[in-house]
Amino acid sequence: MLVLHAHPDDESIMTGGTIAHYLAAGVDVRVLTFTLGEEGEVIGERWARLVADQADQLGGFRIAELAAALAALTPPGHDPLQPRFLGGAGRWRDSGMAGTPSAEHPRALFQAPAGELAQVLADEIVGFDPQVIVTYDAAGTYGHPDHKRVHEISHLAIPSAAERLGHGFKVYESVTQASALAAGQAAIDSIPDGWRRPGPGELPSYPDARVTAAVDVSDVYDAKVAALAAHATQITVAPSGTEFALSNAIVQPILAVEHFVRVDAPAPVDPETDLFAGLP
Repeated sequence: MLVLHAHPDDESIMTGGTIAHYLAAGVDVRVLTFTLGEEGEVIGERWARLVADQADQLGGFRIAELAAALAALTPPGHDPLQPRFLGGAGRWRDSGMAGTPSAEHPRALFQAPAGELAQVLADEIVGFDPQVIVTYDAAGTYGHPDHKRVHEISHLAIPSAAERLGHGFKVYESVTQASALAAGQAAIDSIPDGWRRPGPGELPSYPDARVTAAVDVSDVYDAKVAALAAHATQITVAPSGTEFALSNAIVQPILAVEHFVRVDAPAPVDPETDLFAGLP
């Protein structure tokens, strides 16, 4: 299984449980991250000066956070899953949000030619030859330019790789199911000081009817929580271990089921509970 993400921490937020679940099942999982996340905001004072407009060392620091997160997702007794970056670490840079100066950086992922990105990704897919690929939806989850870029490039590269290999793949887009998010929010009794609950529509989600797969990750829930906590510059895990917040301090539930939309074939009659369903 090849899992595509824009920045370190995205893998743990959206698919951490799925990665851990399939690693525990013996699946060969590769997490491919497109940038180092150089433009991220930093929570707390300890590493605050690593940000892009000061020391500009955050990207390198986040490699270590990603390595720790992937190690947390790896079953005990196994060699930890290692970070892997599109084109090698640092080839393309975090674009930041749309309209900011970082989006104009010559190495920004947003500025890179689509054909070049697609070629590098297609080479990665061909070399790994996965059965399942997980990427983002067209909105990039919440609209970040790099997330939208991952969607765009993956949907260019996947057909090219399939033609070269002579077979297709099961392709999923990672999403948050609306009812699961609502239930998770409703289950939050209290939140840490300084955090707040989201306003209506503030957290992105997908209508239940459009979700075609749900993977129960309760068996690896603790690993998912540990992976989130490993991204300490970006994520704070509540003392309860059941909620987290980004630098915006909006409380979010840590869900025990992760949701997906299959995009390479018509939706199945019944939602899948295994991304490898129907494969040999």
